[in-house]
Amino acid sequence: MFQLTAHAQNFVERIKKFIENEIEPIEADFWNEVHQSNIGSDWTKWQWPAQLEILKTKAKTAGLWNMFLPDEKLGQGLTVQEYAYIAELTGRSLLAPIIFNCNAPDSGNMELLWRFGTEQQKQQWLMPLLDGKIRSVFCMTEPDVASSDATNMQATAIVVGDEIVLNGRKWWSSGLGDPNAKIIIFMAHTPDNTKDRHHQHSMVLVPIETAGVKIERMLPVFGDYDAPHGHGEVSFDNVRVPVENFIGGAGQGFEIAQSRLGPGRIHHCMRCIGAAEKSLELMIDRGMQRTAFGKEILKLGGNLERVAEARVAIDQARLLTLYAAYKMDTLGNMAALTEISAIKVVAPKVLEMVVDMAIQIHGGAGLSRDTFLTSFFAQARALRLADGPDEVHKAMIAKLELAKRGYSQRHKK
Repeated sequence: MFQLTAHAQNFVERIKKFIENEIEPIEADFWNEVHQSNIGSDWTKWQWPAQLEILKTKAKTAGLWNMFLPDEKLGQGLTVQEYAYIAELTGRSLLAPIIFNCNAPDSGNMELLWRFGTEQQKQQWLMPLLDGKIRSVFCMTEPDVASSDATNMQATAIVVGDEIVLNGRKWWSSGLGDPNAKIIIFMAHTPDNTKDRHHQHSMVLVPIETAGVKIERMLPVFGDYDAPHGHGEVSFDNVRVPVENFIGGAGQGFEIAQSRLGPGRIHHCMRCIGAAEKSLELMIDRGMQRTAFGKEILKLGGNLERVAEARVAIDQARLLTLYAAYKMDTLGNMAALTEISAIKVVAPKVLEMVVDMAIQIHGGAGLSRDTFLTSFFAQARALRLADGPDEVHKAMIAKLELAKRGYSQRHKK
């Protein structure tokens, strides 16, 4: 079931070598430069080190580019399951997904435009994104409502003549601080009394420089602004764009979102597994290279058992995620709803558990930027909220289980 084709295995091997030879040797210095040059919340001064474009050019030249996209011409023709193995490898690094142009939110936005965009939208926005010339932002979550229920959305996208008028406020919009961010995908309520509640929301393309778009601030995650990428709060005050900027048409937002989020959750979860593997390696190396009370730290207390627990949990999460990807490839996203929700609950928790163990073994060093552990921990904790909190996914799993037995949440069998 999980056997790779020769085509996919070739990519896995080349990606692994590229990360080992090109990224890992420079990554610590790269992020040190980022942290030293992008201090504070003033995103207008944020910038990427010059090394970024050098590595991206190398990756593109090597054909290790846009591997998330299943299209054989615009991407590399890999299935969701095949790309999952690559996503795990890139998850071991904070930099690798960007280098291969396979990073969120761009990968999801590109797939969305590839599937639902018009030819004009593809030429104007998809092609520059695929070429790595620009970055994009996805605006869905709002500060004034419980965004775990997306129908609570207060932002509006109203058709007035040949324009769409946008109003509202969004936050936790990842990539908003990136100096290369040029386009926003804005999801908002488009009221229509003739449609049900899941067909009254739309996605709209909004150039970031459009009048009325105002970046209010960057939001820190555990005190870190994640510069020069950032997670921002942005307001839309009577923003006007052409009606042609709807993606897939008015009222199609939820259907499009599900198409975007399905593969994206596989990517997120496999990157979590890669980060967990890296954390486990760091934990073992640190624990065997430091001694206390006459023994290696890893041999004290219950640390060896924790290593075993980490291995079991990582392998379980990987198998579940690969199974979800397999079902998506063979049966479609709707047939894999249980598994997609399950991995979204499981994978971030596994990473959270393993990286916490690794931090404990590292002592004070684990709380610093001397390793990637604090970034991995922030990633894990944030992903328990992003793309739907754990509770929403558990509710979906339970609903589907009840339905198998002929029950609904409202009616008896």
